[in-house]
Amino acid sequence: MRKNKLSKIHVNGLVVLNTCFLLLISSSWAISQKPLKPGTSQKVIIIMMDGFGIDYYRNSNMPNLNKIEKSGIYKSVTSLMPSVTNLNNTSICTGTLPIVHGITGNSFVNPATGNEEFMEEDSLVLAPTIFERAQKKGIHSLLFSSKKKTTGLLFKGSDEAISPETASKKWIDLVGTPPSIYSREVNYWLLNAAIYSMQHNPTIDLFYIHTTDYPMHTWAPEEKESKEHLHTLDSLIGRMMEILPNAVILLTADHHVNHKSFCWDIEKALAKRNIPIKMAISPERDKYFKHHRGFGGTAYVYLKDSSDKARVINSIQQFKGVDEVITRAEAVKRFHLMPSRIGDLIVLGDSTTVFGELDTESEILPANYRSHGSLYEARVPLFMYHCPPSIKPSSINYNYQIAKWLFN
Repeated sequence: MRKNKLSKIHVNGLVVLNTCFLLLISSSWAISQKPLKPGTSQKVIIIMMDGFGIDYYRNSNMPNLNKIEKSGIYKSVTSLMPSVTNLNNTSICTGTLPIVHGITGNSFVNPATGNEEFMEEDSLVLAPTIFERAQKKGIHSLLFSSKKKTTGLLFKGSDEAISPETASKKWIDLVGTPPSIYSREVNYWLLNAAIYSMQHNPTIDLFYIHTTDYPMHTWAPEEKESKEHLHTLDSLIGRMMEILPNAVILLTADHHVNHKSFCWDIEKALAKRNIPIKMAISPERDKYFKHHRGFGGTAYVYLKDSSDKARVINSIQQFKGVDEVITRAEAVKRFHLMPSRIGDLIVLGDSTTVFGELDTESEILPANYRSHGSLYEARVPLFMYHCPPSIKPSSINYNYQIAKWLFN
């Protein structure tokens, strides 16, 4: 293994930012007045810390985020539903709701094909990214993500998209061999890559950083491994604050993560009751099977015939752990989802129930199983640092609003 050229950063314990998108406001108020040359505007750091719920923050020693909380803006805000990564990450990156940008989960049933597909292609994003908005102002940006799915989804307008899963020889030489995506160390590699750019590339004014929530799926907030992970990320964030002391820092999360004890396969359960449907999917399902096995606290149900709606709703409402079954129209109104990219019905689980594909109609889950996707994971922290006085905390109540004003 090649020696990590940033090993001193680890030794000194200096740096790291967590799952919340640190939306750097890269001097947008100045940019709106006149164009600025690359490298001369205030730097912006956006950190979307995947899975970083409030319990994780409060249970960990994170002195740099504590500093931002006290001297900047801190709020508990609502994330968007379903509380999964691609939907919320895209909302934060575009500053728009799903009904505008079109990403309604990690997976969806493509209306053009009728097949379940991953939502990982940039062509599915129907609103400009923050990188595209910055590009129009002459601002250069980099996208860093522990998950390569994000670099494929949100890269438009960025100068480069960097992921440890697809790291080039250049980045391996600079930062070292990337750890496994199924580790907490992969987040350290990612933040060190961002730190290297902050130190050595003065032309970049916008840094967008997206970590992985594998550690949150693996450890509860009170566990030692989780506390170590978040303390290290906080130290790396502190290093960023030292390197770019005047930078705008915008940090939030896509969702919280909770223990779940029970899973339904809605399609199999209905078939067993002689109630056929076209299909049921978990919008949480992505390629990172080890994180959550594709199970999430929300399900999209597609009917074979609209006349089956009442019978399907009535049956699913009898399932243990189901909080609500709502129609597409209700979901559009309540959660601002794009109607063509969700099911005929949306099933919402309680705090301990998830939905997904099983060999049987249901399964009791292990004591260490953790996931998200429901309303019970839709409260997250939000931090804003070095923002202009015109940004008022009262105007920001959702995670996606953290940088929507930037470069507009």
